[in-house]
Amino acid sequence: MNDFDQSFHEFQAAQQARRTAEDWLAAFETALTSRDPTKIASLFHEDSHWRDILAFTWHRTAVAGADAIAARLAADQARTQANGFHLPARRREPRNKTRLGIDSIEAIYEFATVDGGGAGVVRLSPDANGVTKAWHISTTLQSLAGHEETIGDNRPTGSAYSRNFGGDNWADMRRKAVAYADREPTVLVIGAAQAGLSVAARLNQLGVDTLVVEKWDRIGDSWRRRYHSLALHNSIHLNHLPYMEFPPTWPTYIPKDMLGNWFEFYADAMEINCWTGTEFVAGTWDETEKRWTATLKRSDGTERVVRPKHLVFANGVSSYPMIPDLPGLKDFKGQIIHSEGFDSGAGWEGKNAFIMGTGSSANDIALDLHSHGVNTTLVQRGSTTVVSINPSARLNEAIWDEGGLLEDCDLIAAAATPPLTVKAYKAVAKRMVELDKEIITGLKEIGFKHDMGEDEAGHQMKYFRRGGGYNLDAGSSALMIKGEIGLLQYDRIERFVGDGILLKDGTTLPADLIVLATGYYPQKELVRRALGDEMSERIGPVWGIGADGELNNMYKRTPQEGVWFIAGGLGVCRINSKYLALQIKAMEIGKLGPLK
Repeated sequence: MNDFDQSFHEFQAAQQARRTAEDWLAAFETALTSRDPTKIASLFHEDSHWRDILAFTWHRTAVAGADAIAARLAADQARTQANGFHLPARRREPRNKTRLGIDSIEAIYEFATVDGGGAGVVRLSPDANGVTKAWHISTTLQSLAGHEETIGDNRPTGSAYSRNFGGDNWADMRRKAVAYADREPTVLVIGAAQAGLSVAARLNQLGVDTLVVEKWDRIGDSWRRRYHSLALHNSIHLNHLPYMEFPPTWPTYIPKDMLGNWFEFYADAMEINCWTGTEFVAGTWDETEKRWTATLKRSDGTERVVRPKHLVFANGVSSYPMIPDLPGLKDFKGQIIHSEGFDSGAGWEGKNAFIMGTGSSANDIALDLHSHGVNTTLVQRGSTTVVSINPSARLNEAIWDEGGLLEDCDLIAAAATPPLTVKAYKAVAKRMVELDKEIITGLKEIGFKHDMGEDEAGHQMKYFRRGGGYNLDAGSSALMIKGEIGLLQYDRIERFVGDGILLKDGTTLPADLIVLATGYYPQKELVRRALGDEMSERIGPVWGIGADGELNNMYKRTPQEGVWFIAGGLGVCRINSKYLALQIKAMEIGKLGPLK
């Protein structure tokens, strides 16, 4: 087939995919309008999946099976009144794509509901009789009617704050906006890294007055203060913040200080109100007034009390460093540093360092120490998933690697139900094992404990389930295999002693430095310390996978009115900040009540 024939064939296939998608959407809207479960079910494969984010259910909802999907859609349509299903011209064209081993027509569509504008993804394939049906569909709320984001053609004529503060000077208006001298913030966001900045930017565009507090002196310091050699382990095209993509000149893997500086610039450009050097230390809920009394401690020792309606915890999956009670550790005469406080191996040349842990931070620190001529040993306690940054970890970025608008990629990424997500990660993890076979074999030969997760779903599900237990390998594994970085199994240790580590065989290993890469308490601990035991128990677990397959209490209403959580990598925060902000706005305009 010559180039012309190939292009013509692709054109015909694209046209057919579009017609098929248009026909299915038209039939779907007719069936949905009728609210007849039988008609709706006839459009789906028996084994099908529906993912809704706010559009129909005002929750993050997953339903499996044609009959169950049809029954729920028919019931919800009475309130939602979804209509106007169409293929928008500005978005990715329908295409033939294989997803989870199923050859499908994948189409991005838009629609309207009584609440606002929606968008979704549908995947179609023929049944045994050749009838095109959906095996996967998603529906997401993208905007609130009458309260659309002030972007694009809806952008303001001046600063977002010009309607609230007099005067013509933008700098004066910004100073007044940040001061909160004559008003209370509607939302208090705790943490000014990717999570806090993403949701604050979204809330700003929805007209929700938002204050962000950051305990460090500068926005971005939560990244700048981390170990000297740190760079992101996933690629740049996945990591943009809302509304503002990184420059095309930037490196694939962004260094931490570069990222920290970008956060500072982003907050200024997006007119985010932020108090640095300010820590949220306590909060109490007033059930009558439906407001929080939030105590903020400034770095100069003074305190300020604000009374927001909503608290958004955006300070990461982890909270306080976890210092394990290891036998004899208090007797060690050398230096002990938690990984959070580690900066660089400079100054430790020729010394002996042991790193407790074999996750990503431990391995990155080992690389840094090794590069400075430090005799470095990793101490392994539990089994660890090891994945090469490239090519294996890149497999989880496949949707963004396909190109197209960032919002299209994000919509596709958000479409999967929890069971489909696990299935996809299992397939990817299997491929990762093949790609990393040499590294994994070499590690096992030196006694390294390796696994691919409790159900072979790989490192990404470990992250969602427990926030760690894996290493995105930047080269330390090869050095371990060569013996240039040591490996010690913790079960060989009797105890720590003044000058090092006493093994069970009586040998003492001299040590000058011990780095505790032992992780952090879960975010629930931060909630407990700030809001108290009773409130913490009422809210329940934060992060980790719940019985419904979703992350516990993340990006959605929680059992405590006015408490929200957002965490994760930059891409995860960018995607989910949209839906969190829409829920807060919906509550503020009376469209959504507290979780019951």
